[in-house]
Amino acid sequence: MSDTIAAIATALSPSGIGIIRISGEEAFTIADRVFKKPDGQKLSDLPTHTVHYGHVVENNSIVDEAMAVLMRAPHSFTKEDVVEIDCHGGIFVLKRVLDLCIKNGCRLAEPGEFTKRAFLNGRIDLSEAEAVMDLISSSNENARKNSVKQLSGRLRNIITEIRSEVIYEIASIESAIDDPEHYEAEDFYNRLTNVVGKWTVSLQNLSKSFENGRMQLQGVKTVIVGKPNVGKSSFLNLLLGEERAIVTKVAGTTRDTLEENVSLDGITLHLIDTAGIHETDDEVEQIGVKKAKDAIEDADLIIFLVDSSSEISEDDRDLIQLLKNKQIIALLNKSDKEDLKTEEKEVAALFEDYEEKPFILSFSAKTGDGLKILTEQIKKMFFEGSLNSEDEIYLTSLRHKNLVDEALRALSHVSESLENQMPEDFYAIDLMQAYASLGAIIGEEVDDDLVDEIFSKFCMGK
Repeated sequence: MSDTIAAIATALSPSGIGIIRISGEEAFTIADRVFKKPDGQKLSDLPTHTVHYGHVVENNSIVDEAMAVLMRAPHSFTKEDVVEIDCHGGIFVLKRVLDLCIKNGCRLAEPGEFTKRAFLNGRIDLSEAEAVMDLISSSNENARKNSVKQLSGRLRNIITEIRSEVIYEIASIESAIDDPEHYEAEDFYNRLTNVVGKWTVSLQNLSKSFENGRMQLQGVKTVIVGKPNVGKSSFLNLLLGEERAIVTKVAGTTRDTLEENVSLDGITLHLIDTAGIHETDDEVEQIGVKKAKDAIEDADLIIFLVDSSSEISEDDRDLIQLLKNKQIIALLNKSDKEDLKTEEKEVAALFEDYEEKPFILSFSAKTGDGLKILTEQIKKMFFEGSLNSEDEIYLTSLRHKNLVDEALRALSHVSESLENQMPEDFYAIDLMQAYASLGAIIGEEVDDDLVDEIFSKFCMGK
């Protein structure tokens, strides 16, 4: 890669400090043109991993006071020469310094191009590169920890170990085909059966981890449902700690879905507040009800609110019919009121025929009573025994999950061939498919278009 790229590596918003990152063969030469030290020394003459005070200049006119951080290849994130100019974080100043770098020979970096160069130059594999973006977008401590594990190579180590064993078995098969006189069929079948079983268990555990990983990274998709004026918006506002949704005594205030993220004791919930589900002739309300029903279909968790200050209604009964095969927490809201008319046993009776029974809790969206129990129940339902695991790693990428499943299908074909004692070349074909699928996770078996697509989702300065 001969061109030198530059981009703003910090958020484009007013701040105390902003960073312009330059990477490539001409990084030091270009930096010499735009950055001047008071003593006249050139950055290109200075040692790696040092920081220097000076000014960004244009035509001998000072643009900004700044610091320059020097990192020579291969000891940098991209394994190229890198200069980072730390200037003041005003939006205009940052754009001015970036424009100056481009005028002096840089090209504006594409989204994710610094990380892409780190991958192409062999500093990180593709799974580690994708973990960079997961780390940037992590919304809770558990997601951060899992991203750090992937960034440190934990997933790569699992994949490369299995691939090295797979390629060993493929080589053994090729040797047996070439030299059948020294080939012991029974030993071969037993050994391959055992190792395929071991790989299958390991990959199945990875595949099963995806849902946990997705929920840790993106949040548990939590849909708040109930009839109109049951307190859904009040519940959303309670969790958010702000008046995000309009709350009135008028039924049907929420006409659309509202989506927000909230962290409860380290768990991120992707909250979706829905319109009250009921029969209505109002066209706008009908659209809201349709969106609410669609949200229920995609939900990881349903928070079903019941008004405990009134009796169970037909709207409640109709709504429950939409909640089959879902993880449900039923909240008997408005428990702070006197003369309650609905008890937990009455709600439980509504779900009597359901295989998945709801967790039922008296609750007050007005006072917050029951919130701690609710939080503990969500942890128990989705992350029990795994939140504090230091050893386990979770898949967070659907791409990784699909490739692991491809490898599992190939190994399943190998197992079938072993059971039927098929000729050796049958095993080699399926083992090579598993080897290739796993290689695509770490970037060993991917084409340029896929690489471009992955890095196009990154932010500009990363």
